[in-house]
Amino acid sequence: MKKRLVQDLASRGWAIAAAVLLLLTGPSTGAASPPEMPEPLSIEEVAPGIFVHRGAHEEATADNHGDIANIGFIVGDEAVAVIDTGGSALEGQRLLAAVRSVTDRPIRYLINTHVHPDHIFGNAAFAEISGITIIGHAKLPRALAGRGTYYLDNLTERLGEAATGTRVVAPTLLVHDRTEIDLGGRVLRLVAHPTAHTDNDLSIYDQRTATLWLGDLLFMERTPAIDGSLMGWLRVTAELRHLEVARVVPGHGPVTADWPGALDAQERYLRTLRDEIRDILAAGGRMEDAVQTVGRSEREKWLLFDDYNGRNVVTAFAELEWE
Repeated sequence: MKKRLVQDLASRGWAIAAAVLLLLTGPSTGAASPPEMPEPLSIEEVAPGIFVHRGAHEEATADNHGDIANIGFIVGDEAVAVIDTGGSALEGQRLLAAVRSVTDRPIRYLINTHVHPDHIFGNAAFAEISGITIIGHAKLPRALAGRGTYYLDNLTERLGEAATGTRVVAPTLLVHDRTEIDLGGRVLRLVAHPTAHTDNDLSIYDQRTATLWLGDLLFMERTPAIDGSLMGWLRVTAELRHLEVARVVPGHGPVTADWPGALDAQERYLRTLRDEIRDILAAGGRMEDAVQTVGRSEREKWLLFDDYNGRNVVTAFAELEWE
C-alpha cells in the first residue's frame, strides 16, 4: 500500500512523496538533532569592534558557572580574536554564541592573558575550531602543566555538573617578548610582561582604537591578587603608565577611559603592602604580625578584601624579606 501510493505520487515530485512517507511511517529516530545553542553572554561594544563581557565580583560557584572575569573579543575586517574565555566550558560556549550573534567572520585567534582558571577554562569551547591559533605567554605552558590538574579538581568541587566538559587547553603559539597579529585592517600588539600579577601575563593593544586589554595586570573594584611578584607588578605598572591609551579593559571591573588614572587605586594598594611590610621587617616582626595588620587601611576600598589580602601579605612578605 505504501509503495503503490508513493509511486502514484512520484509524478508530482519527490518532495510530495517524501512528505507522504513521513506521515505514514512517522519521524526517524536515528538522526541526532542539532545541538541547542546556549544563551549568548551579555556583551558591550566599548569601542568599534571591541566587545566585552563583564564577570561578576564573586568567587566561582555552580550558580555563576565560573563567570567572574572580564572576557570578550575583537572583530577585524577579516577575522576575530577572542580574549580569554571564562571559567568553564559552558561559559566558553556562551561566549562563542555571543561572537556568532555579532559576526560570522572566522575566529582565527584565541588569546589567553594568563593562567588563572577564571580566564582560560572556556578554551574547550574554541579548541576544535578549524584553523584557530591559541596564543599565550611563553611561560603559560609550564604554569598549566604545574597547576592544571589542581585547577580542574577545584573547579569540579566548586561547580559540580556545571564544570562538565571543562579541560586544560594549552597555547599553540607562544609570545616571548612581543608580537603582532592582523585581523584584517586591525593590528593587535601582544606583549609578554615580566613577572607581575603572575609570571605569564600577556597584554593586548588594539592600534585602531587605542584600547589596552590588560587581563589581571589591572584589577578595579575587586581586591588585586598577587600570584607573581609585588615589586615586579609595581615595575610593570610604572611602564604601562607611559602608553598612549584611549580606554583600558581590566581583568575585573569596569572598562574605563580614565588613563593612566585607572592604575592609581591598585598601585596605591600594592605600595601600601610594600611599605607596611618593610616597616615590620625593619622592626624584626614576623609574617604572622604582618597578616594581622598590613593593608587594613584599604579594607573598605575593595571588594572581597578578606578573601585575598591575607594571601597577598604572605606572598609579598616572603618576597620582601629577601631584599
